[in-house]
Amino acid sequence: MSTNLPYLGFGLGLRTDHYQAVLDTKPNVDWFEILTENYMIPGGKPYHFLMEIRNLYPMVMHGVGLSIGSMDPLNTEYLSQLKTLAKQVEPAWISDHLCWTGLGGFLSHDLLPMPYTEDALNHIVNRVEMVQEYLGRQILLENVSSYVNFTQSEMDEWEFISEVSQRADCFILLDINNIHVSAFNHKFNAEDYLNNIPQDRVQQFHLAGHTNCGTHIIDTHDEPVIDEVWQLYKKALARFGEISTMIERDDNIPALDELIHELQVARDIAKSQYDQQ
Repeated sequence: MSTNLPYLGFGLGLRTDHYQAVLDTKPNVDWFEILTENYMIPGGKPYHFLMEIRNLYPMVMHGVGLSIGSMDPLNTEYLSQLKTLAKQVEPAWISDHLCWTGLGGFLSHDLLPMPYTEDALNHIVNRVEMVQEYLGRQILLENVSSYVNFTQSEMDEWEFISEVSQRADCFILLDINNIHVSAFNHKFNAEDYLNNIPQDRVQQFHLAGHTNCGTHIIDTHDEPVIDEVWQLYKKALARFGEISTMIERDDNIPALDELIHELQVARDIAKSQYDQQ
């Protein structure tokens, strides 16, 4: 089933604050990533803006509701709405997170980490295969930031996500900021993470900011990308090559021009890296 997904260039997360500015200025952005759950029910102002902007830019869909690691059955209503939206948006790809978000009908509204065990691995691989068969396409799974470890874990996080991608024949959305956050919180080497992810499975990078609380980092997506994450991005480019990259900002959202300027930093870093190769 494995296919090569298109290289899209440099994108931004599409946010409500910027709808009109995007339409008015048609900024130098190669593509937009939309939050899937915001548009699952057709109609209304957000959906109207979505389809207007979709006429101007390529898009990808990024969700938080798949809960691929949960022990609850897959939500068939959610999958049906996801498939319908994908037909309307025609995204270059669909992504979600390698996590679980609830159990027994309770929704935590958080992206909860997995125990890195063989049992959890087999469970997720089976569910990814079912989702991909239903959608008729491969999906991307993103590494989440985390704040606790499971004592039951039998492997490192990078080994777990690599095995999921290979056994289920899906792709990886590698969040560079999340690697930095988890490396700080769990005291591992972020470069070890990069160097142990299969090169042919990574199809997208996320770049974002966070909140450093001194003893730990919280993945808040409400600040600019910091220098340590830019440096890790350089190392990711050196290992994985030309990968579609975007800036993610979910709170404390600045003017569109500010994010475009930050996106230009990513472009410049990538150009410099490619020129050296």
